[in-house]
Amino acid sequence: MSALALRLAGPLQAWGAAARFARRTTENAPTKSGILGLLAAAQGRERTDDLSDLARLRFGVRVDQRGVRVRDYQTAKHLDTGNSMPVSERFYLADAVFVAAVEGEHALVEELYRAVRQPVYLPYLGRRSCPPAHPVDLGLHRDATVERVLADEPWQAAEWHQRRRRGEREVSLDVFVDAEPDDVRTDSLRDLPLSFDPLHRRYALRAVRSGTVRVANPHRRADTSQTQSAVPEHNPVLPLEGD
Repeated sequence: MSALALRLAGPLQAWGAAARFARRTTENAPTKSGILGLLAAAQGRERTDDLSDLARLRFGVRVDQRGVRVRDYQTAKHLDTGNSMPVSERFYLADAVFVAAVEGEHALVEELYRAVRQPVYLPYLGRRSCPPAHPVDLGLHRDATVERVLADEPWQAAEWHQRRRRGEREVSLDVFVDAEPDDVRTDSLRDLPLSFDPLHRRYALRAVRSGTVRVANPHRRADTSQTQSAVPEHNPVLPLEGD
């Protein structure tokens, strides 16, 4: 098995697992359907193409920078009639950063790795209005699991955010991964895509296990206690004393 790591950072992100009529919400972290959609688009798949191979990938995400939730609204007119459409209320995550990982057979993961480096359709962070601020590729990991990648990947939060926590040598980050069959303490989320066909989108429930990992803070404040103790005591009158 191999794993592909992705950095998801941008001014706005929106990862909806449920959308009803004119209200478009977002989850607090990227959904499996959103990430598999990003990968399928990078490969150049059409919305009506089979997704069964991607759906079998194990998925996990780490919250490196939570961001803040913002609300916006959107107006539109019908293309054919020119009539105004209902105003829609839309929610986003601003200034958030996540690390996502997918795990599966090496041949498929390697293909996805090449696709995100040279995508057919440009990636976006949940909605087309949310482009990434940086390339999403963080690298291909051979013989690795989702859990290992999320534990080992360096902290990807913005530098200003890391400096805010410079008093901490390590930071604790939330992680959410596909649960194993024998996991008993799990949550459910309907974000496992069965079809992206616009005429008949279908999603299944997915069991999710939550936890935390600790990663180093590269901007932690240096420990000066030993340095201070090594400085010799200064005696200003010593040069004035005679032999």
